[in-house]
Amino acid sequence: MANKSDLNEALKKLSAIVAWFDGQKEVDVEAGLEKVKEGAALVKTCRARLAEIENEFTEVEREIGA
Repeated sequence: MANKSDLNEALKKLSAIVAWFDGQKEVDVEAGLEKVKEGAALVKTCRARLAEIENEFTEVEREIGA
């Protein structure tokens, strides 16, 4: 199960990857590919945690009878 720190850390790393690409005048294809792979894994982590958060909100709604 992912947690809040996982989500925050993943978002920071994604931001760093974007900054890396933005800072490149010429992107090394091999390095760029590794960054894209890392980013894809981070997006997967974020999606999983966001799904968990959505489920938590749904459960709270059920508990309060909304």
